[in-house]
Amino acid sequence: MTKNMEHQFSMLVREIRKEYVGNGPKEITTKFNGAWAISEMRGNLTNVEKFMIHSEQGKQMVHETRTRFVKEIYKKPEVLLKFENLMGAKVLRLFSDINIEEDIAMTVFVFDQPIEGK
Repeated sequence: MTKNMEHQFSMLVREIRKEYVGNGPKEITTKFNGAWAISEMRGNLTNVEKFMIHSEQGKQMVHETRTRFVKEIYKKPEVLLKFENLMGAKVLRLFSDINIEEDIAMTVFVFDQPIEGK
């Protein structure tokens, strides 16, 4: 049952990223651990962003913009509600970062109760 929920969670992450960013990651893997949902996303950058990261200034700009933008998306009550309805738990906080060189992003959702085993 957990694998199915992890897959559903990953699909929800993809749907939200597509809706707000314009494209979703090529690969998403989500694992539940206690009250945490940890989503690893590969293949996040657009062609324009890939071009921009050829300079240090471009890397910094893409990293800062992506990180801030993703955090803003997850502040929206309607977005949080989708995750809370799926998991039957309230999202308390979120941590997000991206490694520009490897094109890997990680988002950790912290819920108010254990979600592992759901």
